[in-house]
Amino acid sequence: MLSVDELALLEAIRESGSLSRAAAQLGKAPSTVSHAARQLEARFDALLFDRRRYRLQLTPAGHLLAQEAARLMLDVSRLTQRVKQVAGGWEDRLWIVTDEVLEFETLVPVIRAFDGLKSGVTLRITHEVLTGTWDALRDGRADLVVGATNEPPVIPGLRWFELGVMDWVFAVSPRHPLAKVREPVERAAVLQHRAVVVADTSRRVDVRGYGVLGGQPSLAVPSMRAKIQAQCEGLGVGWLPRDRVAGLLKRGDLVEKNMADPREPNLLYVAWRGGHQGRALEWWLAQLQNKRLASRLVKGIDVITANTRR
Repeated sequence: MLSVDELALLEAIRESGSLSRAAAQLGKAPSTVSHAARQLEARFDALLFDRRRYRLQLTPAGHLLAQEAARLMLDVSRLTQRVKQVAGGWEDRLWIVTDEVLEFETLVPVIRAFDGLKSGVTLRITHEVLTGTWDALRDGRADLVVGATNEPPVIPGLRWFELGVMDWVFAVSPRHPLAKVREPVERAAVLQHRAVVVADTSRRVDVRGYGVLGGQPSLAVPSMRAKIQAQCEGLGVGWLPRDRVAGLLKRGDLVEKNMADPREPNLLYVAWRGGHQGRALEWWLAQLQNKRLASRLVKGIDVITANTRR
């Protein structure tokens, strides 16, 4: 490992091309700089400076040493900062997993506010679907989950609170056969048509489809946005977040159907595992308990509004 002075010497010679100018830049006598340069070469047993030309230059070995030394010094600086950060109660990294039903756009203002703290904590934000969200917390792939659906499972040290309630609407394309079926629509009529579902990302083999009747054919898609699009195109039927498709219903791109077996609203949860609660996690939990933010996350962005922004 090079010292800060040795790294500064390499940089000064590389930039100035002269021992005398490098000495002036470093505020040292030329003889001191020359001696330090020779000591550095003796230490590595390699020719680091090309003295044959009018302009002093680093040899290829010298360039390599300067580049790698600069990288190592930056790594040491970052490590020092991270050690201070963790010693101050901040985590090195916070891994947040949201259920895919929430939209990343609604989290952007919160991320900006967190950046303003200048904590140094690295954020990692990914998403899962349905049981996969809880699995991420159970398997250690998340420090915090947001928007998890269904009842909290048994996980050692699990802590949670309710984020809010999501209302659903059974909606179909006006071109779909179910659009003309008499209401309330019976289960038998729905069974005759393909359901569109967002695929559960759980690795477990016992996961069940949400909103799919037994024996009903299904089309699994990667996101709620894709599900909405698929149903607008008449590729299938199913339940959609009411607030997200309000504009589409009003415009007639989707038709709401009253169902004989209505779907209950979903409670969405925020959850984490107690025992290792750093300042970053505490900050995020405090934000998510804000009713206005929680409502914005659960309500989401109307599809028409989102498309207009693009």
